[in-house]
Amino acid sequence: MTSRDLILARIRGAVATAPEAPEPSRGYRAAHAPDDPAALLDLLHRNLADHRARVHRAAERRVPALIAALLDRHGARGVVVPPGLPAAWLPATGAEPCHDDGDLSPHRLDAAGAVVTGCALAVAETGTIVLDAGPGQGRRALTLVPDLHICVVRAPEQVVASLPYALPRLDPTRPLTWISGPSATSDIELDRVEGVHGPRTLEVVLVTGPEER
Repeated sequence: MTSRDLILARIRGAVATAPEAPEPSRGYRAAHAPDDPAALLDLLHRNLADHRARVHRAAERRVPALIAALLDRHGARGVVVPPGLPAAWLPATGAEPCHDDGDLSPHRLDAAGAVVTGCALAVAETGTIVLDAGPGQGRRALTLVPDLHICVVRAPEQVVASLPYALPRLDPTRPLTWISGPSATSDIELDRVEGVHGPRTLEVVLVTGPEER
């Protein structure tokens, strides 16, 4: 018998007659966020902005014009398009789309300057967007190399109150990317630098319905 086996045997013997652990004496709240979808969307908006993301609300039919305006504002020469992104989201004119086939090099991704994606869901309480490489989201490199990330969130179906509500809706075997604002870091003097480990700018489009302005 090894030392490891001896220690484990002693532990098993010590707990063999121990009573079952009691149930928790109180319940825990799964979220501190409001239940009302409109209030939940407002909370997500505020927390995203607090993380220095730029947040916009638009009806579905206005998304292409908004994305075109954002690309033009940042002077993006091209935009990376992941597989499965709804074609209706892309503007008919403006930055040249570069469809990713999984073989785009970091140099080509950087030259495009921008990427447009959807998301798996968004967490209102933390102002966090989650990507799982599903349709319309693409591989992880697409949202790390371009300097501008435009992310479209469908409300209310993709908005959850808190992490306890988010985790059951996510597949832990998928490559999850959790985004809270643009990429940023700080040195020992707390000087903030953005764009070091990912996009310098995060523009979030909250799709609020077919007709809302």
